[in-house]
Amino acid sequence: MNPLKSKRLLSRRALDELGTLQAMVRDLAVHRSAALRIFVASRNTTTPIAQREFWLEFSWIDQEYRAAVRKLALFCSHHASLTVDRWSAQPRVQ
Repeated sequence: MNPLKSKRLLSRRALDELGTLQAMVRDLAVHRSAALRIFVASRNTTTPIAQREFWLEFSWIDQEYRAAVRKLALFCSHHASLTVDRWSAQPRVQ
């Protein structure tokens, strides 16, 4: 990284968006883990039709989780690429 560049602080709006994205990922992770546990447990205890339903439920939640993680990664990538000159706030000395 260029020593004359630094990361800028996130605005209040960006921080709110980051918090919302993080909360969404955490919430979906809980549901995804539960759906996976149910699916794995169902492999030995339920009918093939029920197993398929559990698989579909996990698959749907997994897609939602992956989409949320992708949104969070894009947000972080976008904001990590925004830099500001360290000395830009300083008046020019002549």
